[in-house]
Amino acid sequence: MKATRSLKHYLITLIILSLLFCTACQQNEETDLWQVYNKHFIQAKYIDLTYAFSPDIPVWPGFGNAKFEPAISGKAIPGYVAVGDTFTIKQHGFIATAYHLPTDQYGTQLDPPAHWNPRGATISDIPPTYAIRPLVVIDVHEKVLENEGYHCQIDDIREWERNYGQIPPGAVVMIRSDWHKKWEEVDRYNKKPFPGISIEALKFLHNERAILFHGHEPLDTDTTATLEGEYWLLNNNFCQAEGVTNLDKVPEKGALITIGFAKPEGGTGGFARYIAMCPPDWPIGNSIIDNPGAPLKSHNTELIRDASGVLKPE
Repeated sequence: MKATRSLKHYLITLIILSLLFCTACQQNEETDLWQVYNKHFIQAKYIDLTYAFSPDIPVWPGFGNAKFEPAISGKAIPGYVAVGDTFTIKQHGFIATAYHLPTDQYGTQLDPPAHWNPRGATISDIPPTYAIRPLVVIDVHEKVLENEGYHCQIDDIREWERNYGQIPPGAVVMIRSDWHKKWEEVDRYNKKPFPGISIEALKFLHNERAILFHGHEPLDTDTTATLEGEYWLLNNNFCQAEGVTNLDKVPEKGALITIGFAKPEGGTGGFARYIAMCPPDWPIGNSIIDNPGAPLKSHNTELIRDASGVLKPE
């Protein structure tokens, strides 16, 4: 009888340990980010929300445009290159480009507080936790069609929430105006009227919804004489994205956004790369399965520099 009780005790203990082991394995699988990657990210649809910047893009009128030139040697290497020589594939095995940038507020960008705030965080202060966030897209493009100077209001945010639920804390909120369709109209893009976001809406998003930052397609936050929205944001230690594109190609809810930017020490602006990661059934974009990225495709012809110094296929 005692042996039977011992056997039962042993079997019960074994079952409990097995259940605990299975639970631990399941939890480990759920928290293993490789599993998340294989289950979700490989099949997600990726959409670039970023312009390639060049010497010919729209820019705030107070700044000049960039210049692209072939890189030259700044130091002699005997038997290989002299000072002032242009690097070429034929002579040196490689080429490089020199970028003369008039400002770090250029193209698709991330504005840190230091842009306006004398004590604000710079680009190199921004934590790596910015890397990936929920993406919220608030669509006001039809109102902009009626009024090019329309600014996103609290009512637009509340309408989004009636449709999709409350904006999650830490999200990135992008304002879709379709202003990006005027990007090729260089002289028009940054002239008033253009769409923006009201200071009341900005305060609501940060104070009531605790978002990470918002973004917009134009190169300024609003069209007020003092840029009151930008002043409030940066002096309250928030960032913002400017010059974003392709917001008409992503869902209003359910996507993530990855955030990358150059990291100049003490930088007052970031040359940014924003990419939307949309659900696998989203009809637009490419998955990693469709476009693995290695090896990259070659151009059909050799690259040459155009009149602006930009490398393009011949």
